[in-house]
Amino acid sequence: MPPPAPDTTLNPTSQASLAHWSEAGRRGMEAFYALATEDYRQLAGARDWAGTLTGLAAGGDTVSVLDVACGSGKFPAALLATPEVAELAGRLTVETDLLDPSPFSLTEARGKLAPPFVGAADHECTLQDLVVRPGGWDLVWSTHGLYALAPEDVAAGMTRFVEAIAPGGLGVVAQATSASHYLVVDEAFRRSFDPQGLRTPYTSAEQVVAALADLPVTVDQQLLTYRTSVAQDDRETAEGFLQRCVFDDSVSLDQMTADPVLGAYLSSCESEGRWVFDHQVALITVTPGGDRT
Repeated sequence: MPPPAPDTTLNPTSQASLAHWSEAGRRGMEAFYALATEDYRQLAGARDWAGTLTGLAAGGDTVSVLDVACGSGKFPAALLATPEVAELAGRLTVETDLLDPSPFSLTEARGKLAPPFVGAADHECTLQDLVVRPGGWDLVWSTHGLYALAPEDVAAGMTRFVEAIAPGGLGVVAQATSASHYLVVDEAFRRSFDPQGLRTPYTSAEQVVAALADLPVTVDQQLLTYRTSVAQDDRETAEGFLQRCVFDDSVSLDQMTADPVLGAYLSSCESEGRWVFDHQVALITVTPGGDRT
């Protein structure tokens, strides 16, 4: 199946991302998650998610979730791998709406849901185009899902994110900082392989927090730091991972390593026969109302 036709209403980086979320991009997706599954494992262990879900149910047996930019459902899968969340099955129903502009992603993510998560509505759109349902959702999260949100759309996107949170509910955003691998490799790639400046830079955690500062919410942050790595002689995985990091499989690993800018960055990541990538992720908790921080 060919990748979807470009959506000209999206910025070029979003278009590139959408093209990779397709059956044609599965090989690269699998190579990417050979490393990136750790992103979601870190998030699953970073807070008491079972307690959060139970608390938001307020003594009831149902809680609603909106998974913004759901991707391939790796975050619910990581939560289900923790005993605390898995043990909620039978005691709590987590009605899970999925949001993503990619129909492929919606299908993939839906297939990862298992009790206590139960698939509800799908929203095939961007965050800023979401039509918020009456009352919103108890928990709205976006985990590594806002990188392709253009600078001019960050404010509108985070406004809609906050609007989607039900009264008494909670929002959670996990986003890499400007010092993290995903942002650094994107910057290096654009400097060398996007000389006309067509690509939109990835959105950082700092930009998300700045947009939230203008909204009637309380914001707390937890910084997660960790590393992922791949053997330098596992060139297929390394190439697929890096191509997926920048949503461009037209540039080979050989071209990346030979490039003065991107190659220098990759050289700085070398350690004992591996490429080791440093990650710094802000886990941002958003509570509607109260004093802004």
